[in-house]
Amino acid sequence: MTSTQSSLLGLLQGLISNLLKLLGINRIREMKLIHIQPLQILDHMCEVMTHLDGKDMEDVHEAIFRAVERGIFEFIDLIFQASPNLVWSYNRMRRNAFQFAIECRQEKVYTLIYKLDKRKRSSIANLVDTSKNGMLHVAGMLSPLAKLDNISGAALQMQRELQWFKEVETITFPRSREALNAEFLAPRDVFTKNHKDLVKEGERWMKETATSCTFVGALIFTIMFASAFTVPGGNNGRTGIPIFLNKKIFMVFIVSDAISLFSSTTSVLMFLGILTSRYAEDGFLKALPTKMIIGLSTLFFSIAAMMVAYSSALFIMIHQQSWIVVPIIFLATVPITLFIWMQFPLLVEMFISTYGSGIFDRKVKQWT
Repeated sequence: MTSTQSSLLGLLQGLISNLLKLLGINRIREMKLIHIQPLQILDHMCEVMTHLDGKDMEDVHEAIFRAVERGIFEFIDLIFQASPNLVWSYNRMRRNAFQFAIECRQEKVYTLIYKLDKRKRSSIANLVDTSKNGMLHVAGMLSPLAKLDNISGAALQMQRELQWFKEVETITFPRSREALNAEFLAPRDVFTKNHKDLVKEGERWMKETATSCTFVGALIFTIMFASAFTVPGGNNGRTGIPIFLNKKIFMVFIVSDAISLFSSTTSVLMFLGILTSRYAEDGFLKALPTKMIIGLSTLFFSIAAMMVAYSSALFIMIHQQSWIVVPIIFLATVPITLFIWMQFPLLVEMFISTYGSGIFDRKVKQWT
């Protein structure tokens, strides 16, 4: 190989290396190796663990609960597969790994309970700790603040708490749902006691959002209602028919005006429904989020349709002055963009949280 060929080969290798670095492929490879290597080490640990006893097993129990607290579900999965009896291990409060996962709100760790057969799952679900708290009592306690802070708005936080409680309720016996703890409280009483402040905060958040959006919706309704009777170009003085009735752009104006009017009306009605709700605990699960989703969605459509109506009306009146029409129509997209930027993420999060697949996966493959 000549020196020229060597130089070209070196240059090509350098370009490929830089390209991989630029695209982040090297970083992805490093992260994958970092993830695979601990799992390989863990596999060897599981083989050794079957021969441990005494103090060594205490260290394993402590490691399990540390992993649960941090949400390292791969570790818990492999450990329980290697030693199925470890599912009965408990901490100082006599809470097992799944109860502790509920306490820490680690949904991926909790989902591993569906890998147990139904008999073992029911047995674990109905164990109690030193304070006679069952799994459902623990679900009725308030989430750690670090978990709640990751959810937008008090209403969605309350919804997530209800989802946890309802999910745990599905695997407990009916008698466990009425069982009393050391404070003589049933699981639902524990939930109400610990979430009364969050309910108030959720109510305040819902009402403030609904009040602001009701004002905007009512303003759009007023504008669009007036626009329907003051059409661009005016009406024929003899017949009363709009002068530009036969123009396609005029039909765009009429249709968009109607869409905006009806959407804003629907939006206002939804937000009024929120303002007059009872704000019961279970209302935060679906009823209130559904009203908010419909209200925000229709408000978005009303704003978008209003901008289309405005742009078409402007085009009808001064279509010959394109130098001013085009920039104004472009500026009309600003309110829509701002709404998407400010409210659309909340709308998507609320929709996924209410009607998505959920944070719990019941279709996991059972351990053999």
